[in-house]
Amino acid sequence: MISAFSPSFRAFALSALLVWLAPRVARAENSVAYKYQDYKEDDGRIAIQTQGTYIEKDLGPDMHLKLSGLIDAITGATPSGQPAPAGSDQVPLSKIHERRKAWNADFSRQFSRVNVAVGFGNSRESDYVSNGWSLNTLTDFNQKNTTLLAGVAGTEDDVKVFFQRPLVKKHSNDVILGVTQLLDPRTSVSFNLTWGRTTGFLADPYKLVQKNTEIFPGVSLPLTFGENRPNERNKYIALAALNRSFPEVRGAVDASYRYYRDTFGAAANTIDVAWFQRLGDHVILRPGVRLYEQSAADFYAYNLDNTKIVPASGGPRPDGPFYSSDFRLSAFRSYTYGLKLIWNITDALALDAAIERYEMHGRDGVTPASAYCSARITTVGLKFSW
Repeated sequence: MISAFSPSFRAFALSALLVWLAPRVARAENSVAYKYQDYKEDDGRIAIQTQGTYIEKDLGPDMHLKLSGLIDAITGATPSGQPAPAGSDQVPLSKIHERRKAWNADFSRQFSRVNVAVGFGNSRESDYVSNGWSLNTLTDFNQKNTTLLAGVAGTEDDVKVFFQRPLVKKHSNDVILGVTQLLDPRTSVSFNLTWGRTTGFLADPYKLVQKNTEIFPGVSLPLTFGENRPNERNKYIALAALNRSFPEVRGAVDASYRYYRDTFGAAANTIDVAWFQRLGDHVILRPGVRLYEQSAADFYAYNLDNTKIVPASGGPRPDGPFYSSDFRLSAFRSYTYGLKLIWNITDALALDAAIERYEMHGRDGVTPASAYCSARITTVGLKFSW
């Protein structure tokens, strides 16, 4: 199965795993929830349908268990990495079809001032198996007005690559340190620092690069080659967040800024703002917007014709040269905006629904607009608590 979209999707799945497995200071809820999400890009591009079940259970006054299971169906088309043909601005697309199954489990224990959570997860596709783990702690200080977060997480992945046997490996480790401070009864601020390192097979085996190559004297053809990325990457993330309630208007704001940088040469800024507005006693309306902008990886090129790079066929070459025409490594900005409705039908039953729009635009003036995508994201969830 071609899974050209999978690397970015797996990155998202890992980040979701780390967030979901993070411990919380207080727990007093048993619940079971179901969530359905439909991600659909315009013009027949990628479509992902996700169904998830989530279970939370208190095991006595100090212990809590969380379980989740996900099934994703991924279909559609995504850019192959080849440039648009002469006279056209439409980049070639590759058809994909994939199914992913994943589960996560987390056990947390509250001690006098410290909450410790241990988590494990597994994700499987036809050509990719990922096993993840995490260990997180939250420690209270200053009469619970200050909370320190410390955590580590990692993955061990097996990748099936059609041009290489046996399975290739990919490893990642992440460390997070953070603090949350309650400034007053209405306001809290958070600051987190994350460092991560990934090694092994980091390329996408289904992405191509193209270069006009001389095959006979005076005769050149546009030949394609598999991309070649470095076999290691370090990332650095800083996150600052503000939460403030406004009882006089029955609302609250949740805002954050995230800075990202990695050794591929990419840097990114993300601003995320959401407003929670209570309507009556049972309904919360949450409009939100996310702005994202990144620079290109050092080795990104729309095509290799104007470079001195001489690509080669075969497996990855850790000594370089490195090159990729994957649009996700280019300079671009994106916008996500939408509306979410949370309806607490009863004390035990809650329904949520959201509709969002995602738009992606290139910034390098070279990569055609057809390489980038826009999508509609629809989410519906139901949760029963006791």
